[in-house]
Amino acid sequence: MELETLLKNTSRSLYLSVQVLPRSMRAAFSVAYLLCRYADTIADTAVIPAERRLFWVKQFPDLVRTQDSQAAQQLAQEIKGGSENPYEKILIGKLEDCFHWFNQIGEEQRSFILDVVHAVCEGMEHDLSFFPTEHSAEPRALATEEELEHYCRLMGGKPGLFWSQLIYHSTKICVPEETFYQWGQYIGDALQIVNILRDLPKDLQISRCYFPTSDLQKAGLTSVDLTDEKNSEKFEIVKRKWIVWGLQRLQKGVAYFSQLPKRQLGQRAAVAWPILWTADTLYAVYQTPDLLNAKKRVKIPRRVIYFTLCCTPLLWISNRFFTAWFNYKIRKFDALMSQFSDGKK
Repeated sequence: MELETLLKNTSRSLYLSVQVLPRSMRAAFSVAYLLCRYADTIADTAVIPAERRLFWVKQFPDLVRTQDSQAAQQLAQEIKGGSENPYEKILIGKLEDCFHWFNQIGEEQRSFILDVVHAVCEGMEHDLSFFPTEHSAEPRALATEEELEHYCRLMGGKPGLFWSQLIYHSTKICVPEETFYQWGQYIGDALQIVNILRDLPKDLQISRCYFPTSDLQKAGLTSVDLTDEKNSEKFEIVKRKWIVWGLQRLQKGVAYFSQLPKRQLGQRAAVAWPILWTADTLYAVYQTPDLLNAKKRVKIPRRVIYFTLCCTPLLWISNRFFTAWFNYKIRKFDALMSQFSDGKK
């Protein structure tokens, strides 16, 4: 099976973005995604106990580096049958193929991949070691907002850094390298907090609460209280605080996008789409009064996605158009942003 086919079957939405990337970035981005997805499959499988999953997640970055064939085969055998997704089942048996594709990539990009795999695995190690097992009677919450920010940096910011490294080393960017990287990490942070917000009920079902005890206490809540959708109204103050946190970081997207040369059509589209859709998803979360309802899945309508795709030619040619469109989305949050900037958290 070819790399492109495996990526398409494993993540159809991401596959769309990859197809518009320059060839110099496409393979590295695809391999990095598949390796991180493999680690995620290890962390989530129910066929081996949590202690064994933690062992393999800790070993995984070194396994990618050393490419120990015997260990790779043992890992695949242990987690075989650990996913109901038919394409993940295929991925489980393709680890050594991923190593082969990894080896075809230049040394510099391989180092970027190893860094992002290590960061994501560190986040998964935290999940497996900190949170109770899936069958625990009650969820456990992080302690402080700094812990949640750090987790967002590992699972979102570091992939944003990886993305930015690929761009910076294949494209002429006019701001200092560290500035561009910082913007990319902020954008990645925002993408991760969106996932945490909309996945809250699902995470609670497996005993995980990423929202810190310090915030919950201010709202008169505990992590157990969040399992009752009747507490959605009390949770609003916590929800809104982290929406604003995400928006503040997402706003770096305007400067980030403006650095991309207009001849780099694929890069511009692949950067613009997730930024705009993250703003849309944050608004959908904001507009959802019963976020704790486990039967509800927050997502943006397909028509919004299709409209964005149709407007892509304008994103190619105009930074002003992107800025105006992004700011239009952000203005929907003006009252919320003012509330929190005035210290009314």
